[in-house]
Amino acid sequence: MTSGAQLSATTGAGDPRVAAPTLRVALVGNPNCGKSTLFNALTGMRQHVANFPGVTVDRVEGSYRHGSTDVSVMDLPGLYSLSPDSPDETIALEVVTGAARGVSPVDVIVLVVDAPNLERNLFLATQILELGRPTVIALNRMDRLGPAGIQIEVVELIHELGAVVVPVVATRGEGVDRLRQVIGQAMGLPPSHLHLDGGAAMGVNGDGSSDAGRRYAWIAGVMARTVKQRDPGARTASDRVDNFVLHRTAGPLLFVALLALMFQAMFAWVKPFADAIQWVLTLAGSAVASVIPPGELQSLIVDGVFAGVGSVLVFVPQIAMLFLFIGLLEDSGYMARAAFVMDRWMRPLGLHGKSVIPLISGYSCAVPAIMSTRTIQHPHERLATIMVVPLMSCSARLPVYTLLVAAFVPAVSVGGASLQGLAMLAMYLLGTAAALASAAVFRRTLLKSETRALIIELPTYSLPSAKVLAAAVWQRVRVFLRRAGTVIFSISILVWGLASFPKPRTDVGVTPTPQERLSQSALGTIGHVIEPAVRPLGYDWKIGVSIVASFAAREVFVSTMATLYGVGRDGETTTALAQRLRDERDPVTGRPAYTVLMAAGLMAFYVFALMCTSTLAVTVRETGGGWKGAGWATLQFTYMLALAYGSAFMIYRGGLALGLGGGV
Repeated sequence: MTSGAQLSATTGAGDPRVAAPTLRVALVGNPNCGKSTLFNALTGMRQHVANFPGVTVDRVEGSYRHGSTDVSVMDLPGLYSLSPDSPDETIALEVVTGAARGVSPVDVIVLVVDAPNLERNLFLATQILELGRPTVIALNRMDRLGPAGIQIEVVELIHELGAVVVPVVATRGEGVDRLRQVIGQAMGLPPSHLHLDGGAAMGVNGDGSSDAGRRYAWIAGVMARTVKQRDPGARTASDRVDNFVLHRTAGPLLFVALLALMFQAMFAWVKPFADAIQWVLTLAGSAVASVIPPGELQSLIVDGVFAGVGSVLVFVPQIAMLFLFIGLLEDSGYMARAAFVMDRWMRPLGLHGKSVIPLISGYSCAVPAIMSTRTIQHPHERLATIMVVPLMSCSARLPVYTLLVAAFVPAVSVGGASLQGLAMLAMYLLGTAAALASAAVFRRTLLKSETRALIIELPTYSLPSAKVLAAAVWQRVRVFLRRAGTVIFSISILVWGLASFPKPRTDVGVTPTPQERLSQSALGTIGHVIEPAVRPLGYDWKIGVSIVASFAAREVFVSTMATLYGVGRDGETTTALAQRLRDERDPVTGRPAYTVLMAAGLMAFYVFALMCTSTLAVTVRETGGGWKGAGWATLQFTYMLALAYGSAFMIYRGGLALGLGGGV
């Protein structure tokens, strides 16, 4: 594409032989300026995610239609200047300057400026405007100016910058229609008259350090002419809140309290929603069993599909609650404070506060958490964070934890808190402690280097948009449901087939028991081969088979156990599976087959083991790709598996040595 809008192959309405014009737009701005919220407001949250060609940085694209024009919007990673300091900033610069390989140049740049932090945002604005590209400035978060006692003269700002400035409030959608109109006209607007000494080339080709002082001097003049503040020295509400949130003692305690609240909510508050899903599954299972006559087809649907997929669907409310809490921490502005507060505790381990954000994000999913390490500039600090992020208990571990906690931890209160919730918290704390300890080992051995100081922006506190938050939660839950509909469904069918065939050989007139049929099936044969490796941990062949199956995805452990025990018939759900585990008896001794001691070791196994092919794939990409990336991913998988097996062995065998029989 040379200039103007490129032509797309689709037309919408009208003559299909005439291509409708497509306008390519890039959203650019500082981190935490509200770019992603504005992107969602512009595109109606219609988006898809892909990698830039040849690099591991994601690009988020969406589209909308304005008149007869299709508008494609790209949400770029945040950057502070045109002197990149990390991989995501580099690719943002390349897109803005038209140098990105495999990506068509954009037609219009929308520079998102955080109105309450105008002075800091103007540094990037001067560099962008000097590029001479069609540029529109979206002055975001205008609703925060009044409470802060700030007034911006928008007309005067337009005159100073020589560019169109559109006030918007992205969280409410205010000014978005006007912004769409201006974007559609931007190609016909004259370029900005702004040309400070040194030009844009200095920002692109050098560090701009002979340039920065001159720019800030000009920005100070612009602020004096365009901004009025009621009391420049007054403390804001955010400042007063930070007195407590950032306190050396109170800050870390608040952080731990918020995590404890999150885990209590995940186990106790969502129970009515989980019960509702179980009720629906019960009705559906009973209906299917009554319509389809007994036989292999009924067994496939009830024992395979319902037992497998249904046993995992019941955990959707807990996973949604986890995503909701993390979204609240991010959108409210607290996540950056958590990084600042924890920096003092991370530094002795060889990490700094920026590692906290990927680690906390790992509670939801390790894949985006690993990708978020791109904001860590030093390669050794970034690589150490990547290597330990999978130890943070992600949402995929929730079904396993919940099943074992429900089966073996009494539903009683301790000091007003649920004992089951405390057990859940203990699993997350164990994973977090292991991640920090492993990071310290990496930073003192393979990835040894000096830890750099933390420099991080603390955004103004804000009330998250319910609409945006709900959309983000649903998007993440949808990914989980898609996996339940593909990976878990496929493995459930496979497990059912292996558990059902071949049919056992019996004498005439003798009906084999369910245990005999299962033991003589293909799955039973595989399980007996695996059993010697897991018997030292207190597991039988069923647990062994379920562990092996769950290396594709951790949730498969629950669906496999449900299939093995036929949970799903007559609408039985995870509650029934937990009871089956409690009731199971060793066929030789008659004692409980699954004990509290065994369950504790099994939960520890799932805390440490890396059971996610997607995580391994993204580790390969983010650590350099090829043999180099494969080497780091192999090391990651191996050390985590050793931690998993060793911890489960010590818990089970150590407990027996101490006389803890581990009975239910």
